[in-house]
Amino acid sequence: MGDRKTLDVTFRSATTADALCIAVLGMQVFLDTYATDGIRDAIAREVLESFSVTAISALIARADTTFIVAEVNDHLVGFAHLTTHTSHPMIGDPQAAELKRLYVQERFTGFGIGWQLLRRGETEAASQGASMLWATVWVGNERALQFYPRQGYAHIGSPMYEFQGEAHENLLYRKVLLNG
Repeated sequence: MGDRKTLDVTFRSATTADALCIAVLGMQVFLDTYATDGIRDAIAREVLESFSVTAISALIARADTTFIVAEVNDHLVGFAHLTTHTSHPMIGDPQAAELKRLYVQERFTGFGIGWQLLRRGETEAASQGASMLWATVWVGNERALQFYPRQGYAHIGSPMYEFQGEAHENLLYRKVLLNG
C-alpha cells in the first residue's frame, strides 16, 4: 500500500462503469460498520438491496445524485454519495443537499481520504445551489460521530433511521455551505 506520506489518491466523478466496484465497496464498509454483532436477516437484506449493481447504477444515472470516488493505483478505496434538493424535517430547507454515504475502506482510513471526499462533496453541493449539506450518522459509529464536528458540522437532532422494519437512532449533522 505504500508509505502514509506518499499515498497517491485520485478523485473523480463516478460513471455507471464504477457501479460494480462502488456496490462491493459499499457492502464491505456497510458490514464493517453496522454488522458489529454479526449478520442477521435485516442486515443481509439491506446490504443486498442497497448495494446491488442495479441499485447503484440507477443512483449514478439520477440527475440529482453525485458519486465522487477515491482511487489508489486504479483501485476504488472510497466514495461520497450526495443527493441535491433533499431536505429533512429537522432542516426544512428544500435547497439542502444530503450526504447519503461517505465510505472509505478500512485499510485506507487515516490518510485524509474521507476529509477530501467530504470537501469535494461540499464543493459539488454548493455548485449545484445547495445552501447546506447534511448527514445522518448511526449512534454506534464512533469514528463518524467524532469526524463530522471536526469538519464544522453541527449536531441538530437525533432522528430515527428505518431499514428492513427496524428503527435505529442516528444523529443529524449539518453545515452551511459558503457558496450555497
